[in-house]
Amino acid sequence: MIQNERDVTLAVLAVMERTTDPRLREIMVSLVTHLHGFIRDVRLTEDEFRAAAGVINQIGKLTSDTHNEAILMAGSLGVSSLVCLLNNGDGGQTETSQSLLGPFWRMHSPRVENGGSLLRSETPGPAMFMQARVVDRAGAPIAGAEVDIWHSSPVGYYENQDEVQAEFNLRGKFTTDSDGRFWFRSVRPAGYPIPTDGVVGRLLAAQNRHPYRPAHIHGLIFKPGFKTLISQIYADDDRHLDSDVQFGVTRALVAHFDRHDQPHPTAPDAGSPWYSLHYKYVMEAGDARLPAPPIK
Repeated sequence: MIQNERDVTLAVLAVMERTTDPRLREIMVSLVTHLHGFIRDVRLTEDEFRAAAGVINQIGKLTSDTHNEAILMAGSLGVSSLVCLLNNGDGGQTETSQSLLGPFWRMHSPRVENGGSLLRSETPGPAMFMQARVVDRAGAPIAGAEVDIWHSSPVGYYENQDEVQAEFNLRGKFTTDSDGRFWFRSVRPAGYPIPTDGVVGRLLAAQNRHPYRPAHIHGLIFKPGFKTLISQIYADDDRHLDSDVQFGVTRALVAHFDRHDQPHPTAPDAGSPWYSLHYKYVMEAGDARLPAPPIK
């Protein structure tokens, strides 16, 4: 029989301890312990509890085929980055190419041959040529890896957010060659504000935080025998590099976009200036599993 507030926690923990699955039991016991401790720590009021329940409900209502408010909130609280770093790079001890999946990955991006373009509709902006290499932790090349690339436009919109862009614009899927390399042409992406017309936007305003992410290029690399690599490569000259609203920037993920003012040697239509980017992705041994896409 529950007689006071302390008895509530003891009663719930007793139920959690009866969970058959050991991992689920560990998670639920810890969750209840910390959640009840948080409520006591801040002395959560009844009005605040009802407001919090309303926020959770609204997060669900705001999530659709083209927008994932829950993933946006997890990133804005640093949860996504923390989970990523705890589970990669020797349990957070060493640098890693892993990063956040983000809310805009789509499955079934069109196949692009190495050297091809990600542009599927007119997308004004400076041309960008990326060359990358995929290796294991010993530095050996990983051939035949499937590399999914996506990024925002030069005005900061993903194709699913922008009616002007064609379907799957600035998205493409490559295969690494015998030396672990892949390369392509696109336009230089821009940093952008995350959507602020929902729960996350209200939280940022209440905390006097800006909503911006630094310019970056997403990658998802799949190869049996290796843990699926989810990565973001950030431009080192972006003014929001040290204040990413999603806390995704790590030192290992920062790269330099080299500016070129002379004509491109093999693509004279690139104009000037144009940019080149080089990066090395490092994969760890593990299970090759694809995540559930946050949008359709």
